[in-house]
Amino acid sequence: MPPILMDTNILVYVMDAHNPNQQEKAIALLVTLARKRLGCLSTQNLAEFMNATINKLHLSPTHMIEQVESWQHIFVVYDLTPQIVLEAARGVRDHQLSYYDAQIWAAAQLNQIPVVFSEDFQDGQTLEGVQFANPFASAFNLDEWL
Repeated sequence: MPPILMDTNILVYVMDAHNPNQQEKAIALLVTLARKRLGCLSTQNLAEFMNATINKLHLSPTHMIEQVESWQHIFVVYDLTPQIVLEAARGVRDHQLSYYDAQIWAAAQLNQIPVVFSEDFQDGQTLEGVQFANPFASAFNLDEWL
């Protein structure tokens, strides 16, 4: 089975008690992908997670640091490289993606990760071999991806 890159929104929903349906789905997704050793992250995901949970959800920085430390031991985390920055810029130019969405796409593409789970892209869209699936869509079935 190929790895699946998880976008930041999944990580944030794990901590967001104000959205219990998404929280439940996000937790189940992370547990399953961790157990099957299929999930992976980008350094960008961890940075965005810290920002969103501390500044928007007003959660404890100490607790969020512990969460990131835990995830970096559970999941493969791909570094943000100059090549990813340049490929993301191409994604903005050629595919009209927002820059940070393009950076997620570029991290997947350059690390040969064929699937990104995210609610920020068009569900079912494929860009240069990277397919996007929204794990919060009503029709989403995780078993189809495993």
